[in-house]
Amino acid sequence: MSMLKEFKEFAMKGNLVDIAVGFVMGAAFKQVVTSFTGGIVSPLIGLLFNADFKDLKYIAKEGVADAAGKVTGEVAILYGEFLTNVIDFVIVAFVMFMVVKGVNALKKKEEPVVEAPKGPSQEDLLAEIRDLLKKQ
Repeated sequence: MSMLKEFKEFAMKGNLVDIAVGFVMGAAFKQVVTSFTGGIVSPLIGLLFNADFKDLKYIAKEGVADAAGKVTGEVAILYGEFLTNVIDFVIVAFVMFMVVKGVNALKKKEEPVVEAPKGPSQEDLLAEIRDLLKKQ
């Protein structure tokens, strides 16, 4: 039974729960970014190529079309899909960078203020030096 208790303590630690929440939010955010890229960015870039950006490809070997119109045997490099995924990655990476930067900025503000060292103040030390100079 102690193993179950240890697992419960491990699972309920703040960091693990935070990671799980972050993972779920990241997956949902990835869907938003994919939708943004596929629905807005790709069509705008596709205007430049007069084609759907995600469908851009370099055909290395032509395929043969059958009676139903289905092409078989085609060898193609799907660079449009690859570029779309790269754009998705860059957007997600940039947003995650901004989130981490924001969290780090908040952490710096939370650091406790360092208390002044105990002992005589600067004025007390200057007065003491003045008094010593008067004695000479």
